Amino acid sequence: MKNFAHRGFSGKYPENTMLAFQKALEIGADGIEMDVQLTKDQQLVVIHDERVDRTTNGTGNVRDFTLEELRKLDASYIYTGKMGFNGIPTFEEYCSWVKDTPLVTNIELKTGVYPYPGIEEKVWAVLQQYHLEDKVIISSFNHESILRMKALAPNLKYGLLTETWLINPGAYTKQVGVACYHPYYGSLTDEVIAEIQKECIEINTFTVNDEASVKRLRDKGVDIVIGNFPDMVKRVLKGEQ
Repeated sequence: MKNFAHRGFSGKYPENTMLAFQKALEIGADGIEMDVQLTKDQQLVVIHDERVDRTTNGTGNVRDFTLEELRKLDASYIYTGKMGFNGIPTFEEYCSWVKDTPLVTNIELKTGVYPYPGIEEKVWAVLQQYHLEDKVIISSFNHESILRMKALAPNLKYGLLTETWLINPGAYTKQVGVACYHPYYGSLTDEVIAEIQKECIEINTFTVNDEASVKRLRDKGVDIVIGNFPDMVKRVLKGEQ
């Protein structure tokens, strides 16, 4: 089972910042899960919420800011005085950094609320620029967005994100023509896991933050756990106390 850091090492560092990504690399995570949105001037930026209010010292929708305006916001303001200033990274900045690491990146297209027309083409262009085609998984809660990008780049690996309890999710994912299912871990009953594995679909689950759940999912053959504490997951997977 692989250990992916959710928004970087977000349990101890400001999420979706280069600091959190670097710390995930340092503790030995296998991959990073992160989120991509579009600014007012059509630039790709790494941030989870559609609004900047929770994670920065600003207020408003990401899509209403230009990149220059977003760069002035501190994405680590809840750690004021502890971690210095950490800006919102651009997607290109992240790709430039990650290309020289062994990390695999789970890129979530944040198209579940706003569709961000053209985001799929922009992400694909940057991935090609930095030769990351074999080091990414593209996921989204908007499954139509996944199919749009799959039409552009059919050879990338894709995952269908969901927080719902789908019936026969393995069959659904296979029918859509996607390799991975990305569910909330609480929905992974033994029966659901068995149905997905029967269809030969990869299971990459979020957000797993307790040791007991990591152990159970490992024992059930889940492929990737995505969590805020990659140090804990690493310890469990190594069998350490």
